[in-house]
Amino acid sequence: MKPIIKSLKEYKSAKNISGPLLLIEGVEDVSYGELVEISTGVKEKRLGKVLEVFQDKALIQVFEGTSGLSTNNIKIRFTGKGIRLGVSPKILGRVFTGLGKIRDNGPEIIPETYLDINGSPINPTRRNYPSEFIQTGISAIDGLNSLVRGQKLPIFSGAGLSHNALATQIVKQAKILSEEETKFAIVFAAIGITFEEAEFFQKEFKEAGAIERCVIFINLADDPAIERIATPRIALTAAEYLAFEQGMHILVILTDISNYAEALREISAARNEIPGRRGYPSYLYTDLSTIYERAGRIKGKKGSVTQIPILTMPEDDKTHPIPDLTGYITEGQVILARQLHLKGVYPPIDILTSLSRLRDKGIGVDRKTKRELTREDHTTIASQLFASYAKGKEAEELAVVLGEASLTETDIAHLSFAREMEKRFISQRKDEERTIKETLDIGWELLRLLPDSEIKRIPPEIMKKYRGKDETKC
Repeated sequence: MKPIIKSLKEYKSAKNISGPLLLIEGVEDVSYGELVEISTGVKEKRLGKVLEVFQDKALIQVFEGTSGLSTNNIKIRFTGKGIRLGVSPKILGRVFTGLGKIRDNGPEIIPETYLDINGSPINPTRRNYPSEFIQTGISAIDGLNSLVRGQKLPIFSGAGLSHNALATQIVKQAKILSEEETKFAIVFAAIGITFEEAEFFQKEFKEAGAIERCVIFINLADDPAIERIATPRIALTAAEYLAFEQGMHILVILTDISNYAEALREISAARNEIPGRRGYPSYLYTDLSTIYERAGRIKGKKGSVTQIPILTMPEDDKTHPIPDLTGYITEGQVILARQLHLKGVYPPIDILTSLSRLRDKGIGVDRKTKRELTREDHTTIASQLFASYAKGKEAEELAVVLGEASLTETDIAHLSFAREMEKRFISQRKDEERTIKETLDIGWELLRLLPDSEIKRIPPEIMKKYRGKDETKC
């Protein structure tokens, strides 16, 4: 049986242009998400996507914007297919625009195949549980809020905080510790960033020699907002190809998801949709889930896709719709605190409000195979560091109100512990890469500041094995 080939028609029946949207009437055999070519009288071509179809009307979003277009001088052609990305192993080490076009002035890539940027949902019965520790070289993440392969762990930041520096450090340092021969690579997507930020990222990656294992997609702030909707999906399509077709372990970093959500709000307003919370579309949760849920592992396949979305919280508000909904979809969050930033702590990770729900699945010792994933003391020392730091912060608040003279000896010990932990454990240089063993050893050094009676979360056999080591360092 011969396949049915859709005949391509050109239409000149554009009726209305509003913002990035174009309304056309009298169309037939048009589908949602279909790619559209728009031609003008000056031989200029622009691309668009069908947003909505009703009877013989189609609403199109134009990627390059509608500036200069008129309903009288354009021709619209429906291509019969969705937006696709041409992929091959050669995309590694290359820089692309937010729409997947070559940006680094290098040679064109000959695709092995073309993939729809919306991807295919992973069958829940075929999902493998996220596991295997990913070392970022950053103690506050590796030691206390560990990242595992197949997880989605967002970073919540604020305006002016050091999330860009943190993102580049993760790109340069991230690695897997297992002995598998499977390759590890990073897909980095910058959404709505400035030209200076784009140059910063590329310069940092090149100088560190990390660009060879990266695929970089850059959408600039002056690019059409509509392009921002496609950028994370294009990046994830590249990640899925490398992970599930080439058998690689891929870490995807998306920054800044807030710019993506703003573009979504802009398009929603242009469509005259009824707004939800703070003007964002009511389907923001569903839309974000179509991005975040593309992380994971598939049974029978070697590769994995792990996500670190980065978003800036407007006014540092965790209840804002973007971080609020993101927290529901993802498996935890790493939160950057302005108070620590003002103290000069880098990275300013607030470990008390941060959380990795899958941490214990990728650290310590595997209960089934008895294989050491990180180190046997990891789970218990992480729990103890959390508890002792929390007590130290409580003592700090008490000292502000009543003065340090009112504190007990135990309170003073915890206060001293919290201050040292911020200086020696949470804080590290931007070019400092710590192994997980170095991170855990620093944790043991800090715990020696506390009396034995306050170490309640570590079993005696673990205490005996590790607490007595290297006492001269303390």
